[in-house]
Amino acid sequence: MEIPARAKKKSSTREGQFRYALDMCAKTGDLAGALALYESAVAENLRLSAYHFNSLLHIISTSIGTFDEPSKKSSIDTSFAIFDRMAADGATPTEATITSMARIAAQRPDEGANLAFDLVKTMGERYGASPRLRTYSPVLSAFCRRLEADKAYAVECHMVSMGVVPEEPEIAALLEVSAKVGREDKVYGYLHKLRGSVGCVADSTAEILEGWFRSERAMEVERSNWDAGTVKDAILMNGGGWHGLGWLGEGVWDIRHATVNSEGDCSGCGQRLACVDIDRMETEKFAVSVATLALGRESKSNFRTFQEWLEKHSEYEAIIDGANVGLYQQNFADGGFSLSQLDAVVQELFERSQGRWPLIVLHKKRALALMENPSNRQILEKWRAEGALYTTPTGSNDDWYWLYAAVKLKCLLVTNDEMRDHIFELLGRSFFPKWKERHQPGSSRNSLRPVFLLTFLTGFFGVSCSCSASENFWNALLCNRSRIQDHGMCH
Repeated sequence: MEIPARAKKKSSTREGQFRYALDMCAKTGDLAGALALYESAVAENLRLSAYHFNSLLHIISTSIGTFDEPSKKSSIDTSFAIFDRMAADGATPTEATITSMARIAAQRPDEGANLAFDLVKTMGERYGASPRLRTYSPVLSAFCRRLEADKAYAVECHMVSMGVVPEEPEIAALLEVSAKVGREDKVYGYLHKLRGSVGCVADSTAEILEGWFRSERAMEVERSNWDAGTVKDAILMNGGGWHGLGWLGEGVWDIRHATVNSEGDCSGCGQRLACVDIDRMETEKFAVSVATLALGRESKSNFRTFQEWLEKHSEYEAIIDGANVGLYQQNFADGGFSLSQLDAVVQELFERSQGRWPLIVLHKKRALALMENPSNRQILEKWRAEGALYTTPTGSNDDWYWLYAAVKLKCLLVTNDEMRDHIFELLGRSFFPKWKERHQPGSSRNSLRPVFLLTFLTGFFGVSCSCSASENFWNALLCNRSRIQDHGMCH
């Protein structure tokens, strides 16, 4: 293929002209043009870089799914020839290279998925590259399409061993293949993985779930001999949303499409759903990690004093980030810390919890400044007398204090802080976002409401699907076993 005149103007070197022309092919999805460029480069013995090879393979990988079988086979063969040429030219494959090759190899009708998985498994040893979620996705999808469930499970195991966490599309694929091959134990396991990582499932995932509960195998899987007290204890230990004891109950699943409003009122069962919390063990581990990080950055004696104080005052149902709530929307000319605004939130929480005071965490320096105003002093002294105020010592970061208190006491946290600062980055991106979702409603009046998530109780599976356009309610899928209602365990 001849290099366009525009490309020649952009660069005086042959390599620069080639790269510009190749980039234009990638931008427009011109696979034929890209391959013609490659052939001309090979004929001219032009030395290609890893960037050039990656661009070529990426163009093929994004186009190959739309080809007929003869064209697909030809493109696969061409891709492996380009990959071999890349190695021969001394250009080291990267994660992007292997991801493209895995997508291409997975299109082979015979051993393509196995070949793709081998590329992914050996990329670290051969090329020093680490796989990402996108690297595994085509391999997992290929095994799931072919209903090779055990191989799909092997992909997930390798994924986890490399520190890559499956997300909803991957979990949904594993759940679907498990349902299709009748592996009810795996279906149950992936339902809980979905519960642990996804708050509101996609419509496509909800369809997979509904397909399972309508299947004959789902009806056959049952356990009629179980103790209601044991199940209730397990549900409590796990945060109120699931028991983890397997497929309890018997009979046909009653499946309904329903809506749940912002207060948790369910149109399917006619009752108000409870907020699903995180299980106790996970929460305790998180509390320890928060304390460890805080002790490494705060004065150990100050923070330990707070920990000891909190052990003796563990009755709070809500923690308030006093500084954040007092400064909320005060960024105008005469704005400043608003104690009356903070007091309004305190009073609302007091009323909603039937006379139980929240804990307000406020920096000592700010509290001393507020005490200079007589009306402010009256409010602060009332809070202190009621045991509702804790002032953090000079030189401390009050963020650690209110966060630790909310986690340790497993209660509501009222703050408008999005918790995106560097100290919150230290807490990781796995458990912390889930904890925020369930415990941080914000401080505005309209946001003091629970979060309703995937709920798996005895004989009852409630799944939040897509939100409505107005975001005032959730669509939900309710799956219930009628024969289990005699035990009083169902919503």
